[in-house]
Amino acid sequence: MEEVSAGGLAVDLVDGQVCAALILRRARTGRLEWLLPKGHVEPGETPGQAAAREIEEETGIHCRPVRFISAMDYWFSGPDRRVHKVVHHFLCETIGGEITVENDPDCEATAAGWVPLVVMNQRLAYPAERRIATIAMKLLGVKQ
Repeated sequence: MEEVSAGGLAVDLVDGQVCAALILRRARTGRLEWLLPKGHVEPGETPGQAAAREIEEETGIHCRPVRFISAMDYWFSGPDRRVHKVVHHFLCETIGGEITVENDPDCEATAAGWVPLVVMNQRLAYPAERRIATIAMKLLGVKQ
């Protein structure tokens, strides 16, 4: 089975630092993990539109995609099948909203927060997402 998702980094200046809106979610193992917001592309949506919608749903931040960063793919096992997932990531400009998980329709996130790009790679749970963050930092001229 094939799934297509989209998400990314909504960035803004917070207290003089370039930050991205991340979500904190409990993994199946019970561990809390910082992640990039993302979700399924709905019928009729482009991946960029889905990224903006998912970021808003999961973090409360209104944004618009300004640059495609990368697509990553991986396999995982569902309850009754193996799934090939492709995730499109975008760099997004924040245009409003307040950081919150209150409107997350799936209630998957425990919290959301602004994380400075310079420490994102220490927070993000997965190497693939750390690579996406590194690309975003280079695009924005932020040094690690």
